[in-house]
Amino acid sequence: MRILVVEDEIHLAEALGQILKKNNYTVDISNDGESGLDNALSGIYDVIVLDIMLPKIDGIEVLKTLRSEGFDTPVILLTAKSDVADKVRGLDSGADDYLSKPFSTEELLARIRALGRRRGEIVAAADSITFGDITLNTGALKLSSGKNEITLTLKESELLEYLMLHKGVVCSKEQIIEKLWGFDSEAEANHVEVYISFLRKKLAFVHSKTSINTVRSVGYALSEG
Repeated sequence: MRILVVEDEIHLAEALGQILKKNNYTVDISNDGESGLDNALSGIYDVIVLDIMLPKIDGIEVLKTLRSEGFDTPVILLTAKSDVADKVRGLDSGADDYLSKPFSTEELLARIRALGRRRGEIVAAADSITFGDITLNTGALKLSSGKNEITLTLKESELLEYLMLHKGVVCSKEQIIEKLWGFDSEAEANHVEVYISFLRKKLAFVHSKTSINTVRSVGYALSEG
């Protein structure tokens, strides 16, 4: 699951980034509304944590632009203001939730999990995804088939999760790179090929009949075998 944090308080943004990464989220950080909007418009994020008071473009305008462009990415607004009218303005502009500063990181994580579940993503640490004869525990980074189990790296887990959530769809290398590494990443097609190879070996290790099929010149898709 990929999260964008748009927060101009550098120390807070970095702290949030570290906490989210420790909870197995992929995180990008923007420190002003302009760069935050550019990143958000890429469409690669599952949840956006957006401060209202931002330089260049404030959070409400970022949110309004996103919604006017047709993006339905869940947004949690952060605000130092406790005024009810300010919260109402944010919700009316298209926010899905809000938190007033200061807030506990546990509450933020709970809000993110709730928005992910609402959107159909499997994000709770105890949750798992199944496809064919395999089960992926995204919190523990465990892949299992029957009684066989193996630990994945975070990137392997993210890639397998992406393929499982897009069952029946051929996922291109470009889509995978944007989702897992970010649209401005230097990752190339061979990065995807390497991790696909790793996953195939681990599927074989747990004796799964599930396979990752290569669709030439297009991408990859899971098959139940």
